[in-house]
Amino acid sequence: MRRFRAEIPITIAIALLAMVFLFPLIPGCQGVSGEGLTLYGSEPVTLDPALCADATSASYVVEIFSGLVTLNRELEVIPDIAQSWETSPDGRTYTFHLRHGVRFHNGKELTAGDLKYSLERAADPATHSPVAEVYLGDIVGVKEKLRGEADEVEGVRVKDEKTLEITIDAPKAYFLAKLTHPVAFALDQENVASGQNWTENPNGTGPFKLAQWQEEQRIVLERNENFHRGVAKLNRVTFLLTGNPMMMYERDELDIVSVSTANIERVLDPTNPLHDELVIAPQLSTSYIGFNASMPPFDDVEVRQAFCHAVDKDKIIEILMKDLVSPAAGILPPGMPGYDEELEGLGYDLERATELLATSSYGEELPTVVFSVVGSGGYVSPIAVAIAWMWHENLGVEVEIEGLEWQTFLEELREQSFQVFQVGWVADYPDPENFLDVLFHSQSAENHTAYGNPHVDQLLEAARQEGDFDARMGIYQEVERTIVDDAPWLPLWFDRSYLLVKPYVKGAVATPMVIPYLKDIWIER
Repeated sequence: MRRFRAEIPITIAIALLAMVFLFPLIPGCQGVSGEGLTLYGSEPVTLDPALCADATSASYVVEIFSGLVTLNRELEVIPDIAQSWETSPDGRTYTFHLRHGVRFHNGKELTAGDLKYSLERAADPATHSPVAEVYLGDIVGVKEKLRGEADEVEGVRVKDEKTLEITIDAPKAYFLAKLTHPVAFALDQENVASGQNWTENPNGTGPFKLAQWQEEQRIVLERNENFHRGVAKLNRVTFLLTGNPMMMYERDELDIVSVSTANIERVLDPTNPLHDELVIAPQLSTSYIGFNASMPPFDDVEVRQAFCHAVDKDKIIEILMKDLVSPAAGILPPGMPGYDEELEGLGYDLERATELLATSSYGEELPTVVFSVVGSGGYVSPIAVAIAWMWHENLGVEVEIEGLEWQTFLEELREQSFQVFQVGWVADYPDPENFLDVLFHSQSAENHTAYGNPHVDQLLEAARQEGDFDARMGIYQEVERTIVDDAPWLPLWFDRSYLLVKPYVKGAVATPMVIPYLKDIWIER
């Protein structure tokens, strides 16, 4: 699902200085609080679950809406709106039994028909969902609906008001996990029909309601007193959208904050009082450079490989990132099933880079390269500048850096408009399919590098239906090694979050993905 802005030299965490989204915290012990929590946030691109394709938006959407299933703190699929389900003997049909008493924020009781409507709306071509095909495309009839060839989704059937049946095209071990993506969340049809600005007053079924959205100032969530999985302990959560987050934390204006490279050294110092409030956790996310394999000069694999070998990522991590992250040789981050610790990748090797360029179809006559990153107001991150400089110095190529606003960047990314770009990917669910199939299958809507390898496609399609876990992980490791050698990506680093948490904030433990988490945090003064 979830792109994040990897060009900002700040670790991925609850708040970033230039791009902020919430990385979730998860419940520890129990408690009760009527107080509120104040966090640093940023403007979501959208609050429409069917359009949600980035981590910034997802951090709000997962609190306001909910779906059939969700992920717990161990990143296991657990019941949400559905209280239970059965799977047919052939592994293709799921029968979901909905909880009684699940209500939208306005008090209206949810039915199976609401879920059918929501899934079909996401698959309606008029909705223009950028994620429906990727995350719902396993459901029989979704692709036909997306192409305008069907009025309904054949594989979604209402058996009665509290029973929904979903049939997929083949048995797939990760299908339930895909339903934790916002695109599968429940919507109120009347709310959506109220006008194009319906997300300013969304009627979800999540643990919190949107109480206020003052652009560039604040977003306020208030607890849903009727939430079906237990009422939140916090009565509100306020996201401040402007200011210096570290200064605000030290002035007690924020309860949790991310630590940037500018402050990490003093926070890591055991003699600093802030050190006792520091929480460090790995993230299931990868920052990378993407090369468009359909555009010169990156339509030549040797050029892509040369550009990979010409970047000294270790030096960037040491000097600019202050070793806050770990270098990435491959695509799958540590902690992801199928992670290959033996993978060496395309490391810094100037001699090899020069050889590859000389034998490529372009030789040393490379065109000017436009390097697209997220940036506004003329700001370009030092990391982007360093990478561009290395390409210029080591390969002799002219590099122009193009900075775009986040929303514009996402739109052009989906159109495969970039020649080369820098961004990141954070897992939607803990399965290698979410990285390797979603991002690199030639027909995937999330394949933004225009990469295609028939052998990789064949392996990915085999992995989809492989029932043996070890065999499936073996296929994904072969796929990853092939992709890394083909070099549509230059993996840069795997992220870690560095958070400061006030001592009175209870029930908060860092987790590596965006999941709903706010309802189990409380304040204990």
